[in-house]
Amino acid sequence: MAKVLVVDDSPTELHILTRYLEEGGHQTLTAADGKEGVEVARSEQPDLILMDVVMPGLNGFQATRKISRDPTTRSIPVVMITTKDQDTDREWGLRQGARAYLVKPVTEAELLCTVEEVLG
Repeated sequence: MAKVLVVDDSPTELHILTRYLEEGGHQTLTAADGKEGVEVARSEQPDLILMDVVMPGLNGFQATRKISRDPTTRSIPVVMITTKDQDTDREWGLRQGARAYLVKPVTEAELLCTVEEVLG
């Protein structure tokens, strides 16, 4: 069982993703934007972070960059999970430090498989 932080400004997406993770046996934490996601990552040290991209204030690319460059959080893998489906978006997300990139909508099986792959 992993502790997974889900960062998304959509209450619906937060609900769906946390439900998938909890049904898969994981513990969940949530944050409603990138700034809160960075703060929760620092304080709670989750095993994995699922990061939306399009959010107000600090977007997912910026938050992932902060997390991946901060000595206290850089070992936490980030999976981007977003509606941005262009190859350039995927490449940019991976350059910011993401370990994987999923395009919404994701199925429960796809999400859990990616979580297991990233956690090893």
